[in-house]
Amino acid sequence: MPAAPPPLPEFAERVLAWFDQHGRKDLPWQRDTSPYRVWVSEIMLQQTQVKTVIPYFERFMQALPTVQALAAASEDTVLHLWTGLGYYARGRNLHRAAKVVCDELGGTFPDTVEALFKLPGIGRSTAGAIVSIAFGQPAVILDGNVKRVLARYAAVAGWPGQGAVHERLWQIAGQYTPASRSAQYSQAMMDLGATLCTRAAPACARCPLATDCEALALGQQRAFPGRKPRKALPVKTTAFIMASASNGDIWLERRGGSGIWGGLWCFPEITDAAEAARWCLDQWGVEPESIEVWPGFRHTFSHYHLDILPVRVALPTTPGAVMEAPDRLWYNGERPAAIGLATPVASLLARLAPQLTEGASA
Repeated sequence: MPAAPPPLPEFAERVLAWFDQHGRKDLPWQRDTSPYRVWVSEIMLQQTQVKTVIPYFERFMQALPTVQALAAASEDTVLHLWTGLGYYARGRNLHRAAKVVCDELGGTFPDTVEALFKLPGIGRSTAGAIVSIAFGQPAVILDGNVKRVLARYAAVAGWPGQGAVHERLWQIAGQYTPASRSAQYSQAMMDLGATLCTRAAPACARCPLATDCEALALGQQRAFPGRKPRKALPVKTTAFIMASASNGDIWLERRGGSGIWGGLWCFPEITDAAEAARWCLDQWGVEPESIEVWPGFRHTFSHYHLDILPVRVALPTTPGAVMEAPDRLWYNGERPAAIGLATPVASLLARLAPQLTEGASA
């Protein structure tokens, strides 16, 4: 007769009782649970809300339903499916890790935190989530939602990005993680932070941990966790040259594999609008038929602002296909290629589309 599971600690018991009644159990990655599906969902959910992730996850699974399919896909296919989700290094690392799993691990995901942690893009908490949710083994998680719950519950002062604060939260998370019902507990803690213990308006009256939450007792729920120290973000500037051929196609170039927008297709960059004519002459030996400067806008990354000036350039001809290369192409908006686009590029292409259609039919 198998041994009875160990009794749940009171903390976990309350969290799981709440989850059994109120937790989310119909999310797409909770159906047909597998290490692959859990892994993809956890990577997508990093710094991204559930409601945003759901349609991306469903499209991704439809196109690449297995780790083998992901490993065999081109980077363009992966980044195309990722376009608009942001933090594109996640998509590139997902692709790299799939190749490792298939080429070096026989297509089988490791089932330990230590082994998963060695794969590209998988951190300590993501590894714990895969082990607990996909394999049903006890493992500690500490994503942003869980950090907030534990920081408030134990009144852990300071910004979680600081080393000492981060390690203290890991200690608390390990202390409360139960030896049984691992998958449900991990999901419960993430749900608790996402639906009740929210950043701006925690619903303490409905929280299963309210009776001994130290932040609530102090009446200072919003003081925990501490905020990241503010600093002014530097501002960089660039100009996008949006060159359209006489047939309406748009010239795009693929960026290098690392850095901001690595591996994505973008408009060429110039210093300012005055360079546009010279750039076209250098590129194709033709002068633009017209140059139009659009209003600039700001795109903000985590560590700087980028002020972008779009420069619309119409060419009198369609330069030959010989000008294309693996990292350059003429993009047809009516029959768009399945490629990864930087978010501001996708937005500008959408704005360009009506003009290009009118121009091509004129």
